[in-house]
Amino acid sequence: MSSYANSADVRPIKVVAMGGGTGLSTLLRGLKHYVSPSVENTQPEVLTNISDLSAIVTVSDDGGSSGRLRKELNLPAPGDVRNCIVALSEEEALLSRLFRYRFPSGEGVGGHSFGNLFLSAMTAISGDFNQAIEQSSTILATRGHIYPATTSNAQLYAIMDDGSVVRGETNITASDRRIVELRMTPEDAEPLPKAMEAIESADLITIGPGSLFTSLVPNLLVHNVSKAIVSSPAVKVFVCNLMTQANESLDLTASDHIRALYKHAGHQFFDYALVNRTPASPQLAAKYAEKRQSQIEADVEQIEAHGVKPVLGEYLMEEEHPTEGLIARHDTHRVAQDLLRLMMELRDSPVAALHVKQ
Repeated sequence: MSSYANSADVRPIKVVAMGGGTGLSTLLRGLKHYVSPSVENTQPEVLTNISDLSAIVTVSDDGGSSGRLRKELNLPAPGDVRNCIVALSEEEALLSRLFRYRFPSGEGVGGHSFGNLFLSAMTAISGDFNQAIEQSSTILATRGHIYPATTSNAQLYAIMDDGSVVRGETNITASDRRIVELRMTPEDAEPLPKAMEAIESADLITIGPGSLFTSLVPNLLVHNVSKAIVSSPAVKVFVCNLMTQANESLDLTASDHIRALYKHAGHQFFDYALVNRTPASPQLAAKYAEKRQSQIEADVEQIEAHGVKPVLGEYLMEEEHPTEGLIARHDTHRVAQDLLRLMMELRDSPVAALHVKQ
């Protein structure tokens, strides 16, 4: 891909990242280093900067601390939003420890994370969940905007492969049946106007990584969101997961993920798919195999059959988690760099730009 000698020649771009869970916050950690004016670009080649970074976050979680607060205080699930605030904050290391701190015991607070309680308190003070996110982001000096996917009190339910209906995200992820279709109630759950504006004005829209049915699909079920993605002039990129996930994507390939997203959106819209090609170590593969999980296959020909151009990269990192042991994580910096290099190449090469659907 192209190298640039003069950053002044490169116009900053507007980026919208959509998803939920740990996947979205992982991606944001890489992208935030290119947000102007606080750019930390130390690469030998000059990459385009990001003038505006927006995260659109799934808020349908109904389990754990988020679920309890959602039911007790009638507010959207704060957990994924909390993770995004931490990921985009200037002082991530300290805030991560503080916001993820979970009270081990105590009347009323046992099991709750500090970050979830903080967002709940800010919502009570401001009277509005989105206002609470904005004010929290200001206090914590985040390098981007964070928008809940919907302002509605949305619930998920899934049609399973045996015809049964499972309601609630927690029950869906715990089910042993394969998900055939995911639905949201209310069906006309409204998006946040600022989120729609961000989609409409974006240069780059990413979807993923994240749990296919409980983190990625819910954003596409919000009223008019998928239509806005299709209509946006942005380059649309699917950032594929590294491993299949129990009860959500077992045995699904990269193209199967794209097919599922298209089915629920009712539209085709991806221009590119970033897919990992780094093999897992025997130790990591064996650990995931215990749960029947495996690396997602980069089935290039099938991806291309969807009209999507695959971009294969070395995106797998193996790290030791304090409680889960060895886990697979995206190399957030490589993903961010490849996304920005792709945008640079499209601007520099008229031939490459022809790959992008108009």
